[in-house]
Amino acid sequence: MDKNVSTLTKKDRIRVLNDNFRATFVGGHVVMTQGVSDLPLDTKARLILAVQSFNTFDDDDDPHREHDFGAIELGADTYFWKIDYYDLETRFGSEDPSDPEKTTRVLTIMRADDY
Repeated sequence: MDKNVSTLTKKDRIRVLNDNFRATFVGGHVVMTQGVSDLPLDTKARLILAVQSFNTFDDDDDPHREHDFGAIELGADTYFWKIDYYDLETRFGSEDPSDPEKTTRVLTIMRADDY
């Protein structure tokens, strides 16, 4: 971790790590529900780009300020994305989501009606 990141609070580090992962899909796993997987390729591509560029966090969707959840309107449909924190083997929850050496991030993209 660079010096600037290491001086952040745990919550701030989680937010930075989540933003970087969501924007690049590097540093974890990305999964989608069957409802998203079944979308036409062009719709799925627009949805993925919308997830990666998402930046409209508010108090309702992001009460802990970790940037780990978002809702996207695409056409007439609503989609959610969510980041969860697991240990390195993705078997249990992470003991410290602010530490990328102890955490595997999993971003799930789903239709709102899948939730």
